[in-house]
Amino acid sequence: MPFERVAAFADIPPGSMIDIEGAGGDETRMVVICNIEGELHAMDGRCPHRDGPLGQGALHGRMVVCPWHAWEFDCVTGRNDHDPSLRQRKYDVRVEGDAVLVDL
Repeated sequence: MPFERVAAFADIPPGSMIDIEGAGGDETRMVVICNIEGELHAMDGRCPHRDGPLGQGALHGRMVVCPWHAWEFDCVTGRNDHDPSLRQRKYDVRVEGDAVLVDL
């Protein structure tokens, strides 16, 4: 799949995250992008518990906390804090100039 421009790098300062929707093939995907110490990470933005919008939650270090029921996922690995076998899908991210591109 081709990379899709989803944001400007300046819109995601270190220690922050955003949620975006992008077209991934035949479906629209919700993705959360986190900036951890200047490095961007992208993962599935829907919590597997009840489809909560992860990108509207909180970012504590590397952990994204779902705003609905406080499930936590490491945005670098995609793993759940309580059950490491439960993992969010990760997406490749690259920056070209100020453009953030994600391979959806």
